[in-house]
Amino acid sequence: MRIIDKPADWPADEAAALAVQDELRGQVVLDEPGPPPGTGLVTGVDVAYDDERDLVAAAAVVLDARTLTVVEEATAVGRVSFPYVPGLLAFREIPTVLAALGALRGEPGLVVCDGYGRAHPRRFGLASHLGVLTGLPVIGVAKNPFTFSYERPAPGRGASTPLVADDEEVGRALRTQEGVKPVFVSAGHRVTLDNACVHTLHLAPRYRIPETTRRADSLCRRALKEATA
Repeated sequence: MRIIDKPADWPADEAAALAVQDELRGQVVLDEPGPPPGTGLVTGVDVAYDDERDLVAAAAVVLDARTLTVVEEATAVGRVSFPYVPGLLAFREIPTVLAALGALRGEPGLVVCDGYGRAHPRRFGLASHLGVLTGLPVIGVAKNPFTFSYERPAPGRGASTPLVADDEEVGRALRTQEGVKPVFVSAGHRVTLDNACVHTLHLAPRYRIPETTRRADSLCRRALKEATA
């Protein structure tokens, strides 16, 4: 399997990465509703790391948004392109994620990231970064809380509470299944927060995590195992 190198102009240190975030953040679009939930295609992207070999595997899994059946899959394996710095994780993953998306034969439709968009210290997480670079509608659905406060949602499916940072609602804690821990939803690019939550509920009919993320997580782990065998 070909190992993708990071782009030649990729930021080399924290200061350069912060400058890129500042430059691109103003291009985020948050006033478009995005595609109607349950229509067209929806693609989950996720990554898995092998820190000893300095590798990251990315997967893109395209689902029919109505039936949640798999339409297409693609993977890519690359060198980790940036050191671990909280708030700058997108710089470790994006080159390989872009390669996986680029390997798809068809259009991905809505993209769902295992991460954050607006719910980020600089309001520019992976979902926003990926959206600006590709022009695609992107949302972030994270498993764990980050740098915000929130109240616990009511226990029923669909209950939500705001994620608040600096007195601003940057996302929502959303209960996808009754009585289980919430997920943390934020708009990335070209999708409103309201619609991001509706999409997330539609994509999680049985489990806490959306089917897009579940499928992409499994596929990127398999790709990494094959690459390092």
